[in-house]
Amino acid sequence: MHADAYAFVALAAKEYQAAGPVYEIGSRNINGTVRGLFPRDGYLGVDIASGPDVDLVVNAASYLPPMPMGTAVCCEVLEHTLYAETIVTQAARALLVGGLLIITCAGEGRLPHSAHDGGSLRPNEHYQNLTRETVSAWAEAAGVESLPNPYRAVWGDVYYVGPKVRA
Repeated sequence: MHADAYAFVALAAKEYQAAGPVYEIGSRNINGTVRGLFPRDGYLGVDIASGPDVDLVVNAASYLPPMPMGTAVCCEVLEHTLYAETIVTQAARALLVGGLLIITCAGEGRLPHSAHDGGSLRPNEHYQNLTRETVSAWAEAAGVESLPNPYRAVWGDVYYVGPKVRA
């Protein structure tokens, strides 16, 4: 995770008072983690591959945590999957009404990079840059209200934060 994405999550969690339990999608620590920004109790980190900071190996597109969550965090994942919209929908479904959804992903202009190590894309590896409008539309369709972005990045990432307002 790069410094701007981390800084956004830190600011959004504080500004909008993120609460637990916390559900992190794409929690494998490749180059940094947001785990320390949240309480350890009630933290569930999932990823499609095992590794540091992964509590459960599952596909977030088809998984729901066993209990409603106060915060769902998805950092630098959506650009690497064909199931980005489904993951956003599932993250929203996992939240309590009033729970906070925090997303970071590569926006237009960001160079392609591998989900495995942040380096060059590997053969047949999926990558797509997203727009704030697209991510917002997916989240809003799933019952999450977009809030003003409290952070301005220096490059083209998409940063999204909002509460779940309806089931």
